[in-house]
Amino acid sequence: MAKSIPVFSPLGLAVLTVSDTRTAENDTSGNYLVTALGDAGHKLEDRNLVKDDIYAIRAIVSQWIANPSVDAILITGGTGFSGRDSTPEAVSPLFDKSIDGFGELFRQLSYDDIGTSTIQSRALAGFANNTVLFAMPGSTGACKLAWTGILSEQLDSRHRPCNFYGVLQTREQ
Repeated sequence: MAKSIPVFSPLGLAVLTVSDTRTAENDTSGNYLVTALGDAGHKLEDRNLVKDDIYAIRAIVSQWIANPSVDAILITGGTGFSGRDSTPEAVSPLFDKSIDGFGELFRQLSYDDIGTSTIQSRALAGFANNTVLFAMPGSTGACKLAWTGILSEQLDSRHRPCNFYGVLQTREQ
């Protein structure tokens, strides 16, 4: 009996850049994520850039998790300890379930690049209203690391033994 080959199924993604200094013109991290998700075959449902403010972040993310065409949200920025970094405080109360392994694995991979400074990353992920959210540091290098090291596989319906596409499909039933 021939083994069936998994088929790629695109997801609808939204990208949010959290920054007090970035603009649409110089948002290299957001631009990278938009390009990477498009190159992978996913659909960009929306994109936004917001100042590092808990309630402004939460308002945009809440709109997206209520939108049935948004399967996953990629958030870049606001995950450190300096100044107004508040992405974890903004999004974690929205989680129905946390994905602890994302932050753990991100920091493990990041250690090879930045050593012990990785402990200052509060990268996190979770599910909210059947939508998966991933928050990563604002540097373009961190976004590349998260995409190539974790997200590209976990958002790909063909990745085995498991991926978040499968979880999203299960949760919708």
